[in-house]
Amino acid sequence: MTTFFSTSYRDARERFLAAAARRNINVDTRVLPDIAGLEGETLATDVARIGPANAKRMLVLTSATHGVEGFCGSGAQVALLHDDGLPALLDKLGVALLLVHAINPYGFSYLSRTTEGNVDLNRNSVNFAAPLQGNAGYAELHDLLVPPTWPPDEANIAAIRDYIDTRGQWAYQEAVTTGQYTHAEGMFYGGSEPAWSTRTMRRILADYGETCAAIGWIDFHTGLGPSGFGAKINVGDLPRARRWWGADVTSPLDGTSIAANVAGPLLSTLDETCPHASGAAIAIEYGTVPLTDMLDMLRADVWVRHHPDAPDAQKAAIRRQIRDAFYIDDDLWRGMIVGQARVAVLQAVYGLSRET
Repeated sequence: MTTFFSTSYRDARERFLAAAARRNINVDTRVLPDIAGLEGETLATDVARIGPANAKRMLVLTSATHGVEGFCGSGAQVALLHDDGLPALLDKLGVALLLVHAINPYGFSYLSRTTEGNVDLNRNSVNFAAPLQGNAGYAELHDLLVPPTWPPDEANIAAIRDYIDTRGQWAYQEAVTTGQYTHAEGMFYGGSEPAWSTRTMRRILADYGETCAAIGWIDFHTGLGPSGFGAKINVGDLPRARRWWGADVTSPLDGTSIAANVAGPLLSTLDETCPHASGAAIAIEYGTVPLTDMLDMLRADVWVRHHPDAPDAQKAAIRRQIRDAFYIDDDLWRGMIVGQARVAVLQAVYGLSRET
């Protein structure tokens, strides 16, 4: 499994490009302008397409929507590129596979969940010309969530513990993670305009989906739920998603999902960009560490971003901790990622092949 997974964005990109070259795939590269990576490397979203040239059905696979979560999605994508039986199946069923590697390359490289502008891509696909969704719960918590020092002091820890004890873990998760548009320096910030990554994903969908009659989409994520288990979370057509991926597909709209009902998920751009195509989309959310620990690492993510003058050793240590919260460096965990990803891809490919 270590063949497919990486220890940095630079390494992940090299493995993806090498796997695509092994299949003689011409990679379509979209470079993030004017910003270098943590190691000085070029930051880019790379796109590889497999399958019949004239396929009218296409499955999209995206990694690193939430930057540091890209270790998981990249590993799944590289493993699929090494699956020697997959191209023949795609040809037989008339389905193309579009692998979009590192849609948020900045976050992947800098071990951050958000983009170069601190934007959460799953809160960014909204109509910024209309009134934006408010989040009073986040506004109440913001000063606690982004403390002046890291690690936070005992008073801060006690205040958050009291909030959870009084209102419940779900209330805390919902207030923090639903998304907000008022604190640009805060957590789960949706931005003030479409981010480069959002615009790039829209262009990719338009470029490759223009002639497709049916499109599926799997977006790989980590951080919520039991370690290694991939929860399937639908955005859009729930009945079709359950026909393709099974009755265990959940939705935040009916309260069955481990995720909050967020505004502006990236997956919603499918209907906006390709309204001519029928389709279904899911995020697969692989569990890593307990929820409170994960959210604490996201607090550290915001802190280190806004304290560039912090000692280099402290920044490096925080980034390692953030990576460890979203990527489990263990063969059993990696094997669960690859196995469940392959099943989900095969389910979607067969589901797409039955679309008329």
